[in-house]
Amino acid sequence: MIHPLVTQLRFARSEFTRCLEGVSAEDARRRLLPMNCISWIVGHLAYQENLYWVVRTQGRDLAPDLEHQVGWGQPASTPPLDEMWATWHTVTDAADTYLDTLTTERLQTHQKWEGAPLDESIGTKLLRNIYHYWFHTGEAHAIRQLSGHTDLPEFVGDISKAVYCPEA
Repeated sequence: MIHPLVTQLRFARSEFTRCLEGVSAEDARRRLLPMNCISWIVGHLAYQENLYWVVRTQGRDLAPDLEHQVGWGQPASTPPLDEMWATWHTVTDAADTYLDTLTTERLQTHQKWEGAPLDESIGTKLLRNIYHYWFHTGEAHAIRQLSGHTDLPEFVGDISKAVYCPEA
């Protein structure tokens, strides 16, 4: 059974992608200062998932240049939207391989990196990832509003895909 927090991450992802339906490649690269552009946001979330759920858990880096393009603390960039979505899909598919194995017990443990345990538990990292999606979904929605986009989705959408389920 998929852990309920993994279900919540997948719902946050689906709301993120729903928020960005119909965004053109041109609009996705437009920056409204001081915010980053939408294509940067897509790549940035892929970067976090790659780091948390692929690099640190599976020992492989599916997007080694992503940190320099869209990593935390890096200079602003306006990467192509199609490249960021392709990377996001590749990374989230690989991340799901790991996320499908999570249990309540495992969420309480800490990943190790370079021989030392990380400060936050796997469960806390998962919560951080979920909240990161919601933060950037709101930001992307604001960018779309400021860009004059109309008929934007309302949030939160079809929660029936991620109903409350107690931890096993």
